[in-house]
Amino acid sequence: MNRNYKLKDFAQDVSIAVKDAQSSPYDRFVGLEHYDSGEPVITRYTDTSLLSSSVKEFHANDILIARRNVYLRRAGIAFFDGLTSGDSIVLRIYDDCEQRTGIPKEDAIKIIPFILNSNLFWAYANKHADGMNSKRISKEMLYDYEFTLPSLAEQRVLADKLWAAYHLKESYRKLLASTQEMVKSQFIEMFNGEFPMERWEECLTITNGKKYDGEYQETGTYPICGSGGIMGYGEQKLCPKDTVILGRKGNINSPIYMESDYWIVDTAFCLDVDKQKLQPKFFYYWCILFDFTRFNKQGVLPSLTKNDLLKIEIPIPPMDLQTKFVNIQEQADKSEFELRKSIESIDAVIKSLINS
Repeated sequence: MNRNYKLKDFAQDVSIAVKDAQSSPYDRFVGLEHYDSGEPVITRYTDTSLLSSSVKEFHANDILIARRNVYLRRAGIAFFDGLTSGDSIVLRIYDDCEQRTGIPKEDAIKIIPFILNSNLFWAYANKHADGMNSKRISKEMLYDYEFTLPSLAEQRVLADKLWAAYHLKESYRKLLASTQEMVKSQFIEMFNGEFPMERWEECLTITNGKKYDGEYQETGTYPICGSGGIMGYGEQKLCPKDTVILGRKGNINSPIYMESDYWIVDTAFCLDVDKQKLQPKFFYYWCILFDFTRFNKQGVLPSLTKNDLLKIEIPIPPMDLQTKFVNIQEQADKSEFELRKSIESIDAVIKSLINS
């Protein structure tokens, strides 16, 4: 029999401040850049060595929700202890959840992360969030979210299906990562020699990101991108295709290759190479293997400056060798395409189960 609940029946907001991250027992930090839109599990993090301001702790099986920019749909369970920013809400399932709801804590842990990734929840969050351009979630609004659950037996069947699909998707992601690692290894083998060097300012241009003034849409002509990838879509473009996005703030060490025209916001740079000297895909893989954190300006949020980047030196191998690597990469890309299709199909099944 179906029954209505509110989120506050299952969990409470926990805010335990940690003023000195360096002396805390935690070595993992989850910032807003580590959330993956629409994913029920937090898998990414960085170390705490660069943190210099107050943060807050979370424990394994806590659910983290990004307060800002509701349209990005960022909420997931963490299966590890760590620290997170003040822009995260930490929800903890009650130990006495079964007494409060009739649903054991271990079952609630399995189902609530998916409820917080449903269309119904994000429609509710968008409607009731504070602010205009950067809508923010409040814990009071979260507590009042009401949803319907079937009987415990049916919940368990649904949770088993959802987690089985999620783990299958993760296995395909691991295969995808292995293919990408093979390409990186091939790159290292082919370009482990002496080549002429040039500064970035001699062989590429850097475009600063800008605030996007229009509406962020779920679909549109051009992706709107930040340091972590696509944030939404719109009808304006700022950067050409076959260029590399590099984070200016936050996610500074994870370059992204863009095969279409796009817009970048002010947390990122667009890197456009001189194609007489560099193959764009060669440059992208060189960036993947380069450690940009050495240019980080120390602070709460890692950051890079355009002036520092323009001074970086890059090898310029013969164009025929670059082209040979790109051909190898394109063959691997076909395998990656099939894996991505499988991942998308599984993701569609998960979303169907959640939203039904």
